[in-house]
Amino acid sequence: MRGITMDQSLSIILNTFKKAEEMEAYALAAIVLDAGGRVKAFLKQDGASLMRFEIARGKAFGALALNRSSRMVLQKSREKPPFMDTLRDLADGPIFLEAGGQLIRDEFGEVIGAIGVTGDVNEVDDICAIAGIRAAGLKSDEDFSEAEAKRLNIKSGPKLVDPRQR
Repeated sequence: MRGITMDQSLSIILNTFKKAEEMEAYALAAIVLDAGGRVKAFLKQDGASLMRFEIARGKAFGALALNRSSRMVLQKSREKPPFMDTLRDLADGPIFLEAGGQLIRDEFGEVIGAIGVTGDVNEVDDICAIAGIRAAGLKSDEDFSEAEAKRLNIKSGPKLVDPRQR
């Protein structure tokens, strides 16, 4: 298994922030975890509020723990609360039940890490995270065909839409 590099991690975060600036998002914080759930990089924009490290880490860790975006982790928690309660008790890391956590995949679909983004509404956090992943030359779960998603066991939700554009 190839691990995510520091340069890739920083590129993902900086490009996440670049997308946030384009969208005029609130100040964000972003973390990249390696596939084992360990911190690879973390940055917080000026003006981001307290506890952003912990929230971002919990989003990314939750995505890794269940091999799906944290948006889909949140959906699972709504469908199976006892399962999620037990999982959170057993986990050796935080699981924060909000969208904004995305798996980072290589060109073959192998999970090499996850990003957690926090600071704006969930959809904006997710849109910025995915843009950061793509700008670094890597893939999110959104970047695979239906057949590839089935082969890779990717759990996808509805298409992300900026809520300010509705």
